[in-house]
Amino acid sequence: MSPFPRCEFGDLEIGAVVAKAQPKITRDDLVRYAGASVDLNPIHYNDVTAAEVGLPGVLAHGMLTAALALEVVVEWIGDPTAVISYETRFTRPVVVDAVDGATLSISAKVARLDPAERTARIDITVSYEGRTVLGKTQAQVRFPS
Repeated sequence: MSPFPRCEFGDLEIGAVVAKAQPKITRDDLVRYAGASVDLNPIHYNDVTAAEVGLPGVLAHGMLTAALALEVVVEWIGDPTAVISYETRFTRPVVVDAVDGATLSISAKVARLDPAERTARIDITVSYEGRTVLGKTQAQVRFPS
């Protein structure tokens, strides 16, 4: 749950941080996501396979990381149907430790407002261990009239 209260379109200011979160990804999360998404690539759950292909460890699914980033915005706005577009680029992998997992740092801020359409572009920053893992992550949201 976001510590940031939902707000009305008229309350938004460019540059304002509207939501933050630090979700933790565990190996159990990866197995559940693999089953739900049918992405059963063993680099997402098997240390030996990950090492054999030269990876630093088991990696979180990119789409899981992207979904966690968008979830922060959805929790803030309170209505998943308010999100009218979403985009991101995968820039770095998230290595999920078998014991400690991986904690992401997610921050969402207002980047653009369109009063005529009652839309806001929300730029989302996602990092892991101090390094950005998703690039150009943006959600377009529409507020009701």
